[in-house]
Amino acid sequence: MPEVPGVFPLDEYPIHQIAAPIEWVGTDRNFYDRSYWNAHDRSGEIFLITGMGYYPNLGTKDAFLLIRRGEEQTALHFGDKLDSDRLNQHVGNYRIEVIDPLKTSRLVVEETEGISLDMTWRGLFPAIPEQRHIMRAGGHRAILDAQRFAQVGSWEGTIVIDGQQYDVTPDTWLGTRDRSWGARPIGEAEPAGKPADPPFDGMWWLYVPIAFENFAMIVILQEEPDGTRILNDCHRVWPDGRTEQLGWPVVETSYRSGTRTPLRGTLRFRTQAGAEVEVELESLLPLAIHVGGGYGGDSDWSHGQWRGEGWSERLTYDMTDPQVVGRVPFGLTDNVGRATWREPGHEPQVGWGLYEHGVMGVHRPSGFDDWFTNAP
Repeated sequence: MPEVPGVFPLDEYPIHQIAAPIEWVGTDRNFYDRSYWNAHDRSGEIFLITGMGYYPNLGTKDAFLLIRRGEEQTALHFGDKLDSDRLNQHVGNYRIEVIDPLKTSRLVVEETEGISLDMTWRGLFPAIPEQRHIMRAGGHRAILDAQRFAQVGSWEGTIVIDGQQYDVTPDTWLGTRDRSWGARPIGEAEPAGKPADPPFDGMWWLYVPIAFENFAMIVILQEEPDGTRILNDCHRVWPDGRTEQLGWPVVETSYRSGTRTPLRGTLRFRTQAGAEVEVELESLLPLAIHVGGGYGGDSDWSHGQWRGEGWSERLTYDMTDPQVVGRVPFGLTDNVGRATWREPGHEPQVGWGLYEHGVMGVHRPSGFDDWFTNAP
């Protein structure tokens, strides 16, 4: 039976939020609805991040897969026109199957230019909502207004890259994921309008979701160039769904010489019971998400861009190429993260997950007084 304009399959379900069909969102062209996932085997030899986005007001959907191995970073991009079947999440050879909401999902990439995968995600701890994230240009227009939930989990399945197969087993393969929706810059660039006043001088960002044996830690922080913290959302998550706020962490970071890529870091905070906790972070393998991943400042491909129906491509980057190296400080780096939790009265615990960090532009507490200074 043909669909009538303005009535969609999702309207069968009691999930409406406003007086409009469920597939119609607000007037902001930059409205998006996206998933992000990562996976690693704790060795520091391979790191995979991937995601899928829908952009209702641009009429597009897309997905990406980005893999770092050694000094090579490989990207797959997929794009297509938007359709009304939102319960069947797919873009070309890429699809996500929600098996048990908030608990189990399946990620499949049919063979595309030598790469394929079939992996099942299982949450190790409950997904939790994060604080609403808002950024404004010049103190006025919201350039980012988004909501997310986050979760840590394990993976099982296979990855094949140019004939080499990786067996993904949940005893070693861990990862984190988030779902976010709202408005952020997507697609082709808009006219700038009046320059922001004050201008954007930079931002400092830290996102650390880690799975330990008995609990998960999810930390998300953002600071202005002078160190003013404008986002502070830190929790410990227990298997039964209890959460504990972890206060206001003090952060120290050591960077790889000549870069802004983190090598190790330290978080110090106080639990609600008053215990002084220290968490040591270590990066085992960095992956620049704006080099082939489509995130802010990616010069090759950006989320929401229209490239035509049924479009896909593969790109490979030499991460020692000076032209690529020069791009890295202008975006975020996702790292295979190893963490050690030290709490008085308890044995130290080692955990694994995502160590995402970036200093773009000025951040005076870190010693970066302009856009081009790197760590000594």
